[in-house]
Amino acid sequence: MLRFSRCIVLILGISLTGILSGQEKTMKKAKEQYDRYEYINAQQSYLRVVEQGYRSADLYKNLGNSYYYNSQFTEALKWYEELMTSYPQEVEPEYYFRYAQTLKSAERYDEADGYMEKLTAMTTGDQRATIFNEEPNYLKRIDFQSGRYEIYNLAVNSPFTDYGGSFYGDDYVVFSSTRDTLITRKQIHQWNNEAFLELFKANYDKTTGELLEYEKMSGTLNSKFHDSSPVFTKDGTTVYFTRNNYEDRKMGKDNQGTNKLKLYRSYRNTQGDWTTPQDLPFNSDEYSVAHPALNATEDTLYFTSDMPGGRGESDLYKIAINGDGSFGTPENLGNRINTEGKETFPFVTASGDLYFSSNGHSGLGGLDIFVTKLEPVTKQDSLVVNIGKPVNGPDDDFAFAFDEVTKRGYFSSNRPGGKGGDDIYSFLQTEDLRNFCEITIKGVVKDAQDNIVPNAKVTIFDKDRKVIEVLLSDENGAYQSMKKMECSARYYVRIEKLDYGMAEMQLDTPDTTQTIDLSDYDELKLTKNEDPIQPGDDLAEKLALNIIYFGFDQYNIREESRIELDKIVEVMNQYPQMNIEVRSHTDSFGSKQYNAMLSEKRAKATADYIINQGISSDRITAKGFGEDQLLNNCSDGVRCSKEKHQKNRRSEFIIIK
Repeated sequence: MLRFSRCIVLILGISLTGILSGQEKTMKKAKEQYDRYEYINAQQSYLRVVEQGYRSADLYKNLGNSYYYNSQFTEALKWYEELMTSYPQEVEPEYYFRYAQTLKSAERYDEADGYMEKLTAMTTGDQRATIFNEEPNYLKRIDFQSGRYEIYNLAVNSPFTDYGGSFYGDDYVVFSSTRDTLITRKQIHQWNNEAFLELFKANYDKTTGELLEYEKMSGTLNSKFHDSSPVFTKDGTTVYFTRNNYEDRKMGKDNQGTNKLKLYRSYRNTQGDWTTPQDLPFNSDEYSVAHPALNATEDTLYFTSDMPGGRGESDLYKIAINGDGSFGTPENLGNRINTEGKETFPFVTASGDLYFSSNGHSGLGGLDIFVTKLEPVTKQDSLVVNIGKPVNGPDDDFAFAFDEVTKRGYFSSNRPGGKGGDDIYSFLQTEDLRNFCEITIKGVVKDAQDNIVPNAKVTIFDKDRKVIEVLLSDENGAYQSMKKMECSARYYVRIEKLDYGMAEMQLDTPDTTQTIDLSDYDELKLTKNEDPIQPGDDLAEKLALNIIYFGFDQYNIREESRIELDKIVEVMNQYPQMNIEVRSHTDSFGSKQYNAMLSEKRAKATADYIINQGISSDRITAKGFGEDQLLNNCSDGVRCSKEKHQKNRRSEFIIIK
């Protein structure tokens, strides 16, 4: 029996050793496939060891990445979630970003924001974290720009991959597709297990944006491997496009054995044929250069690259095209545009707007399309703006092209509901980019002698006197609004503190984003109360209220009077034991009986307004005195100026308790 047990243990040990050895071999194979960007094969290998019960942080990272890099965000989310749950101590900051992106693609934005906050806390100088920190309300900004496009899925799309939409002369649009490459040849791309892209030309219907009667482009522009994302000069004689590093029937590879992308240029000869494409001199076997775009004068080429010296997975660059067709030196577009993520697919309009796709700027998930000015003049011009829904969504949106005359264009997306993996969508822009403008208010609370007043209450109201934000000045009297206010709008700012009076001003904001410093506005300087408030005082005098106006022969509260009465409400909230009596007075016009009745109605209307703002009716009484308590001799039959009569038309707010 003992021998039999030992045999079982020995067999189990051998079996377990065999399993472990097999898992190690599979993991090694998977890693080699992964390092060669053979993501589909790597996925299959990794999934086999998962089925056998193997777990590790590296497994979850690489398996998640293999889906993430192929924009399969639902599957990537599953494995990143396992990583976060099972190995939280082995998560590098980059995985917080990738996990946040996949959460966004599932429209779990609150959770995504939480992981972006973790990224912000763990890194310094990460542009993606900086952008998120500066725009925590990015969803509001995206909504602000949304609804400016009508989009249409095109009839030209196939069950395969179709993307792009480059204008070629006045009548054609060129796009990329895998629709028939597997029919004529059997190569597939091991990155995503799909066929290679070829260039197709279609007639362009300017009225509807539809692409009609397509055909494959010249054989010289289509190779055995990827050919995509062309840009044509306006005269249609020169094309720049993206192709795998493949020349003279040879595949170029980097030091790791990986084939990269290059930019090629071809000319159309006098017979209308395209010349043999030549790769551009700033290409390299060691990095990719792709997705060209031309500026309006066609003397600058924009492109995407992961060349050394960039910020992220891929950056946008520009390079001068000299008169003789030679090139200058590539220039990175800088961290206003480029992030540690992916910036790609540039497109430049005739007016100098740069559209591009990015996952590093704040978006809805996957790649979103953004726009900015290439040569900004104002701060507003320098903003990188998400163009909003419905062009952007939780999946990849890219390859934007736009005709500013017809307001029509194209973009590509792998969103659900399409015909294939990527589909081409046409769009009609119904409204130009909206001017998103924000105002920040700051200041230092001072008294009339410019002494700093700490711990003062600062209240910001909108035009309807609704409270927007309540702040407290710090020990140095400083304050700054956390909420952003709109441009070209009306606000009211009120400052108050016990033992001081109340100061308030109307603020009409400018039409450009900026921070407004209210420190030296005389209207907001506080006056110290030398005498304490006590029974018998008139709050109207203590608060230096403006006259409580009523319409002629009317007793409804006017808009400008509500502003003054709100100050009474504020003081009564500060002093919850205070009771007041509203006393209304008229001038001597009209009969005494009528004036007594009118003043009684005005006093009651004034008290009712204060009560409706939340003050208990037990704390306020109202009484009309008509013309019985004139402040001067302007009684019946006495000729007085309008100013003297006006002095008698007043409201008092007498402190009773």
